Amino acid sequence: MKTGVGLFALLLAAALLTLCVGVRTIGPAEFWGVITAYDPSNPVHLTLASIRFPRLIAGLIAGASLGMAGTVMQALTRNPLADPGILGVGAGAAFSVVLGALLLGQADSGVVAALAFPGAAIAAGLVFALGGGLRGDVGPVRLTLAGAAMNALLLSLVSAIVLTRSDSLDVYRFWVTGSLAQAGERPLLAMGLTALAATALAIVLAPVIETLSLGTTLARGLGTRVVQAQAGALGVVTLLTGAAVAVAGPIAFLGLMVPPLARRLSGHDLRREMLASAVLGATILLLADTIGRLVLAPAEVRVGVMTALIGGPVFVWIARTLQRERHA
Repeated sequence: MKTGVGLFALLLAAALLTLCVGVRTIGPAEFWGVITAYDPSNPVHLTLASIRFPRLIAGLIAGASLGMAGTVMQALTRNPLADPGILGVGAGAAFSVVLGALLLGQADSGVVAALAFPGAAIAAGLVFALGGGLRGDVGPVRLTLAGAAMNALLLSLVSAIVLTRSDSLDVYRFWVTGSLAQAGERPLLAMGLTALAATALAIVLAPVIETLSLGTTLARGLGTRVVQAQAGALGVVTLLTGAAVAVAGPIAFLGLMVPPLARRLSGHDLRREMLASAVLGATILLLADTIGRLVLAPAEVRVGVMTALIGGPVFVWIARTLQRERHA
């Protein structure tokens, strides 16, 4: 109980920082004035309503989705170094968006962002098939290798498109690093509902996903329909990652570094771990975005770069911890 209250207090603090801190700091009196007497002709009120509030919503959707997706992904593959990107989902989204920009020309940003979802879904489906899902013989190693191969292939195709059409370079620049700067132009409502639906599905499937983490043979012995459970977990990862990518682009390492922290706080109950991952993911992403807006103000370091700077050392720490445990 105390852990949950503490996590939500941290999330609330991160949300307030997102709304109030930036190139133009908004004080408590101004913030309260926006809430009680909004005036669209006031530049401070307009900044908060049209820029920072959508940025906050996008950060909540992307951070919570990627945190939970990482937890499901690590339970599915039984690999603490797993990340939603290991399935090639982010690369599939980027490929779909860049291809859409090429075919549609100067398309509306909301339409372009929505293209991330079918690309992510197709990539995840192909990885599941290549990993042996259609034969009922999918395993963590095979799934990981299939995801790495799909990721490399799709990123190569994205590079090829960008090299042949320079007009897609600006679109790709956003989708390769991730940012909350254009949150107001993203389909926040649709992706928020998608993330909520995926969260509900993840909570329902948590018991069978937990059995998958025990190994395929033991899961079958416990009566779990392994193929259906794996497909369901993969569907959850696809929905969550697709929603996150649609509003913020690919965010590196967040789905990797959040689950170990959530496990330490919530124990080994997957449902509690999922919820803790959602809160932690949103908190870390919002804080990273705020720091990125301050370090080089008035310029901005994109949030995808900030999470990579934080996540790189975390990745090394997790890998070294696993290595020590194997030798112990």
